[in-house]
Amino acid sequence: MEEKNILLSARDLVVKFRVRGRILTAIRSVSLDIYEDECIAIVGESGSGKSVFTKTFAGMLDENGFIDQGEIIFADPELADTHVALSPAIRRMMQTAKTQLDEASKLEYGAETWREMERLKADHEAAGSLTEEEKQAIEDEISDLVFQRTELFNLKQTLDTRKEKDRIHETTNQISALDAKIKALQKKREEMIKTRRAQTKQNAQLQHDFQTQMNALKGNYEDQIKKEITQDQRSRNERLAKEICLSIGRYSRVKRSRCFRDLLKALRSAMREGQNLSDEETLNNVFSPVTFRVRYLDETPETLHGTCVIDLAKVRDATDWTYIRGTRIATVFQDPMTSLNPIITIGKQITSIILKHQQCSEVEARKRALELMMKVGIPNAEKRFDDYPFQYSGGMRQRIVIAIALSCQPKILICDEPTTALDVTIQAQILKLLKDLQREFGYTIVFITHDLGVVANVADRVAVMYAGQIVEVGKVEEVFYDPRHPYTWALLSSLPQLAQKNTQLYSITGTPPSLYNKIVGDPFAPRNPYCMKIDTLLEPPMFRVTDTHFAKTWLEDPRAPKVQKPEIIENIHQKLIDAFNI
Repeated sequence: MEEKNILLSARDLVVKFRVRGRILTAIRSVSLDIYEDECIAIVGESGSGKSVFTKTFAGMLDENGFIDQGEIIFADPELADTHVALSPAIRRMMQTAKTQLDEASKLEYGAETWREMERLKADHEAAGSLTEEEKQAIEDEISDLVFQRTELFNLKQTLDTRKEKDRIHETTNQISALDAKIKALQKKREEMIKTRRAQTKQNAQLQHDFQTQMNALKGNYEDQIKKEITQDQRSRNERLAKEICLSIGRYSRVKRSRCFRDLLKALRSAMREGQNLSDEETLNNVFSPVTFRVRYLDETPETLHGTCVIDLAKVRDATDWTYIRGTRIATVFQDPMTSLNPIITIGKQITSIILKHQQCSEVEARKRALELMMKVGIPNAEKRFDDYPFQYSGGMRQRIVIAIALSCQPKILICDEPTTALDVTIQAQILKLLKDLQREFGYTIVFITHDLGVVANVADRVAVMYAGQIVEVGKVEEVFYDPRHPYTWALLSSLPQLAQKNTQLYSITGTPPSLYNKIVGDPFAPRNPYCMKIDTLLEPPMFRVTDTHFAKTWLEDPRAPKVQKPEIIENIHQKLIDAFNI
């Protein structure tokens, strides 16, 4: 395989949503590399997680959504390169940081004793509280009751107050009964904890042993942290002080002060715990709850210079997204009319983006906007510049949305089903336009669709998603002509172009699993006609088919029985050429 640079790498990504008192896991441990200058298509049924996955790239999750774990590393050297002017305020901050870090470094000598004290405290508190199993059992019961209450409350809101008074009264009583049960469980939990604490306090021998051990450890700890720090620690702290200033230098004065305090607190805690602050990954993890770490490289008398690892899953500040969203990662949505403001002219909508993200005058912004309009195929761009969106056809509106997305020359263009709302002729024009512009601007396309015909025409690689997981990924010819996952077989079999005369169209039986619940085994197992017993018990790993082709199915295990793919997709090559004019 030709060696390509990885532009964006998602690793073990988990995305969850808070929905009506419950947690829905929309993305479940997804890992995927996206390369420079490629077009990768993400396909799957509605609700499979395609759009949610790509929304994490630009920080566009809904308010109730959050990234629970994992990382999204964006390898953009230009964005990662950081310079901070050594102003008097930054110099003072750097000196203060070094002084405080030198003092905190003494805690490293007592790290092992401190961890022992923490373990002793935790064991003592556990003796006077509930076990993890007891806590989980009560939490699960309360969570279930809260969900039932939320469902009843939502039902009550839909009832007609004039015609369904009896049902409203009955629902109100059920809600009150659930409230009483929830309060009773909460009270029971408090009483159990209170009883355990009382029993622990009354155990004189337990209390005596705890105090004796704790006093001995505290005495050792006080002696250990009186030692003087080494020259190596001082040099490391000087570098850390510069990295703190590099990491927060882009913020406003108020936010910079807050982050400065938080980073010093985090580094002090890490030193007390005995973490290895010479390790790059450890340092990144210490910085990440506050901001991403900028690694120190060099300096001049006027400037600090560093570089950072940009983890999009851990971007906390809205200001940081302004450097990424639009300028580095842009999105073309499904319906152009919802992407455009109906009361602002087309030209103004393009130039406003150019002025926001690029240093140029209004005259220059207008010139660039007209060039973009001509590149995306808008005829008479000068005359159409001051028109409103309603004066454009659907295809022309989508071209304008593409022009806006490309106005800052992003590295990644996410196309979220951009041709679904258009007729077939216009679809072909938009797809050709995207590929032509890719050759000119050199961006990477992430194409979200459920239309496999679109995939066959535009993609270099395909990732198939099901129930929040990538179940197969490979080059487009591998996934189309040598698919390995039964779900991919089912998707290909559903192509209407493959149906024979006087036969029924193939459809996938059943429905996707509920993402509220923990999924055991292969999520596609209940709908899989080739399901084996192991599919219902264990989740399959991602099996390697070739260097570029991987499938998450137990059928790829060497011990599995050999299963032939459906007859309808045998010799699919010529059928696809004829159907999609590939």
